[in-house]
Amino acid sequence: MRIQFSIFFLSLSLFVNAQLSTIEKKIVQSVNDQYKQTIQLLKESVDINSGTFNSKGVKAVGAIYANELRALGFTLEWISLPDSLQRAGHLVAYRKGTQGKKLFLIGHLDTVFEPDMPANPFTRLNDSTATGQGVNDMKGGDVLIIAALKAMHQQGLLDNTSITVYMTGDEENAGDPRSVSRADFIERAKQHDIALAFETASGMGIAATARRGASGWKVEVEGKQGHSSGVFGAAGYGSIYEASRIINAFRERLSKEQYLTFNPGLIMGGSEVNYDAEAQRGEVSGKTNIISPRTVAIGDLRFISEEQKNNTRAIMREIVSQSLPGTKASISFSDGIPAMSPTAGNEKLAQQLSIISEELGFGKVNPGNPGSRGAGDISYVAQYVDCLDGLGASGRGAHAPGETINLNEYPKLIQRTAVFIYRLTR
Repeated sequence: MRIQFSIFFLSLSLFVNAQLSTIEKKIVQSVNDQYKQTIQLLKESVDINSGTFNSKGVKAVGAIYANELRALGFTLEWISLPDSLQRAGHLVAYRKGTQGKKLFLIGHLDTVFEPDMPANPFTRLNDSTATGQGVNDMKGGDVLIIAALKAMHQQGLLDNTSITVYMTGDEENAGDPRSVSRADFIERAKQHDIALAFETASGMGIAATARRGASGWKVEVEGKQGHSSGVFGAAGYGSIYEASRIINAFRERLSKEQYLTFNPGLIMGGSEVNYDAEAQRGEVSGKTNIISPRTVAIGDLRFISEEQKNNTRAIMREIVSQSLPGTKASISFSDGIPAMSPTAGNEKLAQQLSIISEELGFGKVNPGNPGSRGAGDISYVAQYVDCLDGLGASGRGAHAPGETINLNEYPKLIQRTAVFIYRLTR
C-alpha cells in the first residue's frame, strides 16, 4: 500500500511540475540555487537595528538592499523627507520597459524594535525556524522580493519589464503629515497597473485581497462640578456617566457590523484632567464625593471602506449629540491609513496566484479575512491599482520579542512570487 501511495504522489508531482513552462522551471531552480545567499542576506539585514526612529539603521538596511537591486539592473533613488518628520526616508528601485504589466512591489525597511530594546539577532532555532528583529515583518518579505527578482535576472527575464520596488522607512510609524510622508509613494504607484505588498504571509494558503483602514476618534465631555449628593438631579449626571453612555451606545449601535471595530483605548475623567495628545497619556485627579466635570476618551476606528467609515462617523456624531442632563459632549476624528477595499481586480490577482501555487504543488490560495490584518502601506494606493498583500515571509510573533520565520515555507514563497512576477510581466 505504501508503495502504491508513493507511486501516486510521485506521479502527481511530475504532473504538477509539467504544468510549469521550461523557463518557469529554471526560475524555480535559480531560487533554490541561490537560497544559501538569500538566507545570508536576511541574516545581514536582520542583524542591523532599523527601528523606525533609528534613521541610521534604516538607511543602513536600505543600502544593503540597494546594492542587491543595483546588481539586477535597477536604477536606485533615496527619497528624503523633511527634517520635521524625523524619519529616514524611502528606498526606490526601478526598471522601465514596455513588456507586460507595470508592477509596484512594496516593502518596508523599519521595524518596531528600537535600539533601546533588547537585541535579538538572526538565530536559527532549528531546521525550520529562525528568530530575529523583523525577520518576518518585514525583512523576510524584503529579501523575498530581491530573491525572486534575482532568480528572474539570472534567466534574463527582467529585460524590458517595468517594475518598481518601493521600501518605505517608516511603515511601522509613518511620519506626519502622511500627505507628505506618502506623497512620492502614492504618485509612483499611480504609474503602475498592479501593486504587490510583501507583509507577513498568513501561511501558504492565504493572500490579502483587502485590508481594513485605520483612523482615530476623541470624545470630550463637560459636566457640572458639584457635590456627589446632587448627581442625577440639578447638577446633572456628570461627565463620566455621559462618556460611559456614549461608549456603550457605540457598542449597541455598531458592534454587529461586519469588519467594523472601534476600540476605546484610553479614558480619563475627574475633577482635573490633563491629557497629552502627542504622548497619548495624561494625569487625572478627583474625589468620590465630587461630580466629574471633564472626561476624555480616545480610540481607534477600523473599517473596510470609505463608505463604512463615513457612515460610522455619522452614527457616532448622532450618539454624541444626545447628551445626558447637565453635560455637553463633542467628538473629533483623525484620519490614518485608508482601507484596501475588496475589488474584482484584487480577487483576480488572488486567483492567478492560486493557479501558480497549485501548479507548484503548494495548494490553493484563498483570500484572507480582512478583519485579521491591520492597516498597511498598500492601502494608500489601493484606490488607484489592483492590489494583493500578505505575500511575504510566514512566521509568528510579529512585533514581539522572539519573532520567527518559517524556513520550510520561505523558499516556496520565493518560488511562487518569482513565477507570479514572471507571468504578470509577459
